[in-house]
Amino acid sequence: MKGLLVGGGILLVIVMWLVGTYNSFVTLNEDVSTAWAQVENQYQRRYDLIPNLVSTVQGIANQEQAVFQGVAEARAKVGQITVTPEVLSNPQLFQQFQQAQGELSSALSRLLVAVEAYPTLRSNENFMALQTQLEGTENRISTERMRYNEVVRAYNIRAKAIPGVFFVSIFGFDKERQLFEAAQGAESAPKVEFNIGS
Repeated sequence: MKGLLVGGGILLVIVMWLVGTYNSFVTLNEDVSTAWAQVENQYQRRYDLIPNLVSTVQGIANQEQAVFQGVAEARAKVGQITVTPEVLSNPQLFQQFQQAQGELSSALSRLLVAVEAYPTLRSNENFMALQTQLEGTENRISTERMRYNEVVRAYNIRAKAIPGVFFVSIFGFDKERQLFEAAQGAESAPKVEFNIGS
């Protein structure tokens, strides 16, 4: 009888440990999804602000057609990418998404640098408000990407360590989630060349 109680106690401890470990993976998985949703939220905010920014600037700075075209093309490319849960665990798809977002950031940087040649535009209240919103959005994107990376790091460590490595295989969790990495050349300021009065 005593052996049966000890065996039952050990079995109960093992079951509780299994349930606790499984539940921790569920929590981490949801944390990654929530953090990703926040990243997407900020990307959507930026995506929605761009037409207003471009139309405000374009009214005064008609000479910068190449810059406007670059922003429009980068925005269109971002709009074509749909991020599904599979993208977060596929390095190639995640890299494509990250590259498109990086191109959009770069195009917006070139636009804002080009604006420096137009004092009238820089003093325009609508432009200043849009620029402030866009800069705030870029900061929010950076913050949310950092938070996302922190949650993904916690998930990846748990998924690669023992016993997590067995749980991801048994219960079908992702073996690894993708981290945001700095875009190639992100350490360099964008270079904008244009001819005023041509």
